[in-house]
Amino acid sequence: MSADQRAWRRRALVALFVLALALVVPRAPWSDAPSAAAQRAAISRRGVLDGAAYLIEVPADWRGGLVVFAHGIQRGPGPGAVAAPPMGSHIVESGHAWIASGYRAREYQPHLFIEDLVALRELFLKEVGQPRWTIIYGQSMGGHIVVGSLELRPGLYQGGLAECGLVDGISIADYLMAYTAAAELISGVPLLDAPDEQEFARRLNERVVPALGTPGAYTERGRQFDSVVKYLMGADAAGNDLPLRLQGLQRRYLLNMVHRHPDVEKETRPSGRAASTAHIRYRIDPGLGLTEDELNARVRRLHPAKDGRSPSVNPVYAERTGRLTVPLLTLHETGDAWVPLSLEQSYRRRTIAAGTDRLLVQRVMRAPSHCGFDGETREQAFDDLVAWIERGVRPQGEDVLAPDLSRIGMRWTPVLHPEDPLAPRRSSSSQ
Repeated sequence: MSADQRAWRRRALVALFVLALALVVPRAPWSDAPSAAAQRAAISRRGVLDGAAYLIEVPADWRGGLVVFAHGIQRGPGPGAVAAPPMGSHIVESGHAWIASGYRAREYQPHLFIEDLVALRELFLKEVGQPRWTIIYGQSMGGHIVVGSLELRPGLYQGGLAECGLVDGISIADYLMAYTAAAELISGVPLLDAPDEQEFARRLNERVVPALGTPGAYTERGRQFDSVVKYLMGADAAGNDLPLRLQGLQRRYLLNMVHRHPDVEKETRPSGRAASTAHIRYRIDPGLGLTEDELNARVRRLHPAKDGRSPSVNPVYAERTGRLTVPLLTLHETGDAWVPLSLEQSYRRRTIAAGTDRLLVQRVMRAPSHCGFDGETREQAFDDLVAWIERGVRPQGEDVLAPDLSRIGMRWTPVLHPEDPLAPRRSSSSQ
């Protein structure tokens, strides 16, 4: 055999070896390498789909990831306003696309908004292309949309991200009704008999406030009420309060007392029709002149309208199941009195019962706000979720069911709130 023949044979063997490696080495399920089809010009588009305004943003050389953004509640009549997700630029700079809908309507109607986002995703597939994965990302009410979508439309999304979200769905309405019923009992004012919003507001301001006081200026009965609220918001079994809960409550103290038609069958809001307190076990600290047994025996119990939270008739307003099939990462604040940490705790319990808790990672910030996360916190959570989806790297979180929650959020709060008792104090010489 000549030298040329031997050289040709060696080259052929090398080529066969390389081909064999390509066939036997598994490829990552979500490879970062863009395909030839993904190498395209950037897209920035807006329009209206079935009465809902929308935005589409796709970077040049799109890597194939898609984020579907679900915004929070907007009040008033008419269609909602569309806006970019708060970390839209980070999503695009990371090589991924995002879409956002303003929704066809306003107010609390996640049953409509889940479908608006499904329709917008279908439009994206038709006009842009098939994504490698899709994450649904929501804030506040958008958290209800995120978890409802993951549970009710399995396979459509490959991951979820919720900020300050109503992750336990209709439990938000249960919380607000339980809060209002406790205020009614302890103040002695028949709030839930008010025939309309105007009369409800009059009783609240003229009678409930004098009876209970306000955060920082409670009456004796107000201290009873605040103890009940402490547990409704998520205090641990030992009675440890959530950090900055009282500061957050100051912003929502009266707004959390909500009117519902005395005849629930005449209530028009889906969330009002679905709300229930029949399952609520109230708690209160000892030594305040009202025992837990008295509280639970005397408080008014509210029941949903017929089929108001039926899994078959109104599945979006039914209780969540915890049956996750893909990763979900959530962010929450300790002092959020509008969407309390107790919703995160409740959903964690559901995933444990369903055997899916490994698919849920929860991070908690020490803050008295609602959806007040800084950009770095959001972006890190998004990057960690993408790594979880693409490479199977489960991110770290926090135990929202820990027996002592007094120090919860220390790990994930970049700068402690000045009013946090654990915040570093300046020495007198530096003041």
